[in-house]
Amino acid sequence: MGADLSVTFTGLRFQNPFLLSSAPPTESESNIMRAFDAGWGGVVTKTIGLHPVTNVAGPKTKFLRTDPVTTRMSMQKRPGTALHSSWNWELISDKTIDWWLPRIARVKQAHPDRILVASIMAGSGSDKELRHWQDLAAGCQDAGADAFELNLSCPHMDRQDMGSNVGKDAGLISVVTKVVKEVAKVPVWCKLTPSTTDIAAEARASFAAGADAIVSSNTFPSLPPIDPATLEFEVNVDGYVSSGGLGGPAILPLSLAKMSQMTQAFPDKSFSGIGGITDFSEALSFFLLGCGTIQVCTAAMLDHAIGPNVIKALNQGLAEFLEANAERGWTSVEDFRGLRRDRVVTHSKIRRPEGKEYFGGQDAPEGYADVEASLSATRSVTRSS
Repeated sequence: MGADLSVTFTGLRFQNPFLLSSAPPTESESNIMRAFDAGWGGVVTKTIGLHPVTNVAGPKTKFLRTDPVTTRMSMQKRPGTALHSSWNWELISDKTIDWWLPRIARVKQAHPDRILVASIMAGSGSDKELRHWQDLAAGCQDAGADAFELNLSCPHMDRQDMGSNVGKDAGLISVVTKVVKEVAKVPVWCKLTPSTTDIAAEARASFAAGADAIVSSNTFPSLPPIDPATLEFEVNVDGYVSSGGLGGPAILPLSLAKMSQMTQAFPDKSFSGIGGITDFSEALSFFLLGCGTIQVCTAAMLDHAIGPNVIKALNQGLAEFLEANAERGWTSVEDFRGLRRDRVVTHSKIRRPEGKEYFGGQDAPEGYADVEASLSATRSVTRSS
């Protein structure tokens, strides 16, 4: 039997587990069409809202590169540098819901076998704002959206009742998720911010409220570098800058750590992984931690905006991986998903050298030296001498 690249995730069948994530390129109807033509199993729209949004006057997305010799990071184009990360301070879509709905319908009509996920966002500070979530959900699903991704993670919204400000509050997460689930006829995914102490707590609130899946990580709050020659931020408008989101290769280890916290806490739940994925080897890390789908942004943006070469390489990498492991009986992602989830343990469970035991900073059991007594004895000897 040949390798099967398809997956079923939150009840939806994807031709492959790779999605183009919500980002500037997915605001264009033509780009979404091109993404499906290129082979992506799914696309998440740029976040749709009902509130007025006006983006900054100036560049919205830039890419940081590092010099392998000096390790200096800069957004300036320099020969011999390698991609380090992306940085953006773009807000959600400034297009109205009325602009979006016919485009969702046309995309689904053209690609009925591909999964189109509508990313939506509203406020949470009043009943009126909560109804906005329902209005967005009802409109998008009627137009043909296959699922919702609730944007509870944008790291640079000014309003305290939006974006990552909601994603840091388990109570607000629960309220918003429940409100959307009341009207949703399609799966609801919660996209959580990584900028929180224990992301498993936010995941717990999401699932308890009825979420069908968790998506993470969004970008991390950050500032661009300051140019040492001009003493200005490398991205600014009239000399001023605000916090933006750091993505791309630099956040891969951070995103894996956040994902591990959640998949260990909820091994039977569904997760979609994002963060620094450029090829299959990086996607594999998320699969092995328990993710059922993968989303890509920065690498695709640098590849003709919609990543035709990226998705080709991802599909090829998955097919080759399954072929290489055919003797194990692996024919799909489900055969190895979560295989390394349990290898992440607390620090005290990592073996110490020469058989020495470590008690995680707790008091040693009977028979071991009393640390305080030893210190007191040492002080006494020091004073007497």
